Formats: sequence, structure tokens, C-alpha cells
Amino acid sequence: MTKRYDRTRQDLGNIVLLEHVNVCISDQRLATLFYISGLGFTRDPYLVTGIENMWINVGRHQFHLPSRGPQVLRGRVGLVVPDLAALETRLKKVAPLLAETRFAWERRDGLIEATCPWGNRYLCHAPAPRFGETELAIAYVEFDVPPGAARPIARFYQELLGAHVAVDGAAGAETAVVAVSAAQRMRYRESTHPLPPYDGHHIQIYVSDFSGPHGRLLERGLVTEESSEHQYRFRDLVDLDSGRALYAIEHEVRSLTHPLYGRALVNRNPAQTNQQYVRGQDAFRGTY
Repeated sequence: MTKRYDRTRQDLGNIVLLEHVNVCISDQRLATLFYISGLGFTRDPYLVTGIENMWINVGRHQFHLPSRGPQVLRGRVGLVVPDLAALETRLKKVAPLLAETRFAWERRDGLIEATCPWGNRYLCHAPAPRFGETELAIAYVEFDVPPGAARPIARFYQELLGAHVAVDGAAGAETAVVAVSAAQRMRYRESTHPLPPYDGHHIQIYVSDFSGPHGRLLERGLVTEESSEHQYRFRDLVDLDSGRALYAIEHEVRSLTHPLYGRALVNRNPAQTNQQYVRGQDAFRGTY
């Protein structure tokens, strides 16, 4: 008998990758201690290597950290790391050097939550099937949004961006879940806590249908920057019926013809040291 498959499980929406999260920092030394020595990630060795910005590689994804006034994402970033025990050891080592900052960490509920020197929160998970096959990744970005915003935000992404969306949770505490590749997600979780003012941090996505969303956003006056042939930006997520702004988060939208799409990123093995060097083990050997 021929086996039957649910072919819809292999469908992808129009957003095919969330490539980077951009938050500004004030001190590259502190960023190096946290993102590289602590979290164990890799500074891009080829691009943006000066003091004006840092690009930090996380598997196929990146953090962009311009050297300006610090920004704090209104939510959390979910990371997949290969070894939580090794992460814990690294965070303990850098803790004394970050004592005068907002750095903190704790292990709870099967994950490690680490807070950067400026207050950005990272939830670090061990590899698991819900994150796909990856062992090193930005798995999700979760934003706090006002009560009642989740469903209209889900509709915004579905109708204007062509994304696959779902809404989880009970009324009054719902979460809009936006698929951005096979396993990556953006989550907009309703919260009753007051939100701080938006400070300009942004995310970057790649879309397969580049012109369709652009036209629909342009019709509503939502395109904020015509960056290049391969890129544009928008900021406001709006109620499609009333036009009311629901949430602000700048999106850097790129086409699949952008020169940086699919660029191979260097990822190191953070366990490798000059004191206990093993030949052939410099590069990260896991899946991403």
C-alpha cells in the first residue's frame, strides 16, 4: 500500500530566513566578552571588522552590533547552542569581568537565560526536534506586544508578507507565531506589562516574493526606506482594517538575489584553546 504523506507540512511561507537581529552597543570590549567569550559565538572575520560595528555569527544567522547608543529588544531572543554545560562554564568565567554591567544568567526549566551587558535577554536551548536539525542558531525572536495585538499582527504577516502564521494561547494572552524558514519563528506575545519606547533595533528577513509585499506595504504608506535594488525597510505593524499602528519593529527586507543571501559564515569551536589545542578541531563540527 502506498504511504500517504501530509504534503502541507513541507510548505514554507514567503519569509524564508530571519538572518540577523540588530541592536546597538556602546563598548566592543564588553560585547566581545559576552557574545564571543561567554556565549561562544564567532566574530565575522571577513566583513565589518572595524570599531564601528560587530557582526557575530551564530550558525547561519548573525547579530549586528553597531557601536552607538545601546538598544534593548522588547522581548527575548531564543538561541540553540550545542552544549549547555559548556555555556554555563563560559558564563561563570566572564561574570567577574561584566560585574559592573546588566549582565546576568541563570539556569532554569532546561535552558539558560543570559542577559547581555545592556539588558538584552537570550534564552539558550539545547538542540531539540522543535528547532529542526540545527545545533547552533537563532531559533526565534519573541516580542512583547499589547493585549489584543496578536491576531491582527498575524493577519498583517499573512496578508501583506505572505507568511505562514498561527495564533496560540487563550484570549487576552495570545501569541502570533510567524514562520520564518522551516524551523525559525517570530513570536508576538501579548503582555499586560508596560512597554518601553521603541529605540530603533531591527530584524532582517529574506523573502522569496520580493515585489508583492513591497507593493502592498507601499499602498499603505508603510515603506520607510528604499535601500537598494535588493532591499527595502518598513517599521509599523498595523491593523489592516483601521490602519492603527499595533507595534513598531523595523524590518530590513531582502530579496533572494541579494549578494549576501546564502553567504557561508565562519563558526568556530569555542572549546578549542591554545592551552589544550587539538589539530583539526578549530571549526564548529555540528549541524547548522
